[in-house]
Amino acid sequence: MAKQVKLTATRRSGIGRSAVRKIKAQGSVPAVIYGGKTQPELLQVAKRDISNMLSRASGENILVELEIDGESGGRLALVQEVQHSPLGGDILHVDFHAVSMDEMIEAEVPLEPTGTAEGVKTFGGLLEQNVRSLEIECLPRDLPDVITVDVSHLNIGDAIHVREIKLPEGVTTSVPADLTAFSVLAPTVEEAPAATAEAPTAPEVITAKKEEPEAAAGGAKETKK
Repeated sequence: MAKQVKLTATRRSGIGRSAVRKIKAQGSVPAVIYGGKTQPELLQVAKRDISNMLSRASGENILVELEIDGESGGRLALVQEVQHSPLGGDILHVDFHAVSMDEMIEAEVPLEPTGTAEGVKTFGGLLEQNVRSLEIECLPRDLPDVITVDVSHLNIGDAIHVREIKLPEGVTTSVPADLTAFSVLAPTVEEAPAATAEAPTAPEVITAKKEEPEAAAGGAKETKK
């Protein structure tokens, strides 16, 4: 399940480039929290804290307990989006989506195969993954980091459909049940180029052209005056 982490945040009032520069000079990153039953609020979090949190995350869905200054209790939120600088990858902005422990949430969770398919190991087949992630619905406490599928029993021509994937308890998906998630394809064999039956042609030998007899004889005669 997604690990819940604590993160300290501070309210901010300034907006615009000058305010952002000031926040960065303080070693912080601008952020916003929205969703739930409250209006969106502007926040800022320490760059070091958010960087450490992201580096230790085991999945794409991060459940955060935000401790905002001036509030007695923390707010539960999902890290919705993290904007990075195209040059250097610095964190520019963080979006938090407020959630409630007793309300269903929607998330996209990676789908990963485990084991080596029998058709790949024994017959040199190719494991094909058609579904990389699943759109799921669950309570925050049931949110998985990743959904794994054992593919070791698959032979050539076998497949696993979405309906056959065992989801964690409390998790459902809206992805079509008949969609093929994994399959094992037969190995492809490249045909050797067909040999030609014709014998190789001998290279043409070009020799100096012999002088014609008449031309040689005519050239030997002298004209008398």
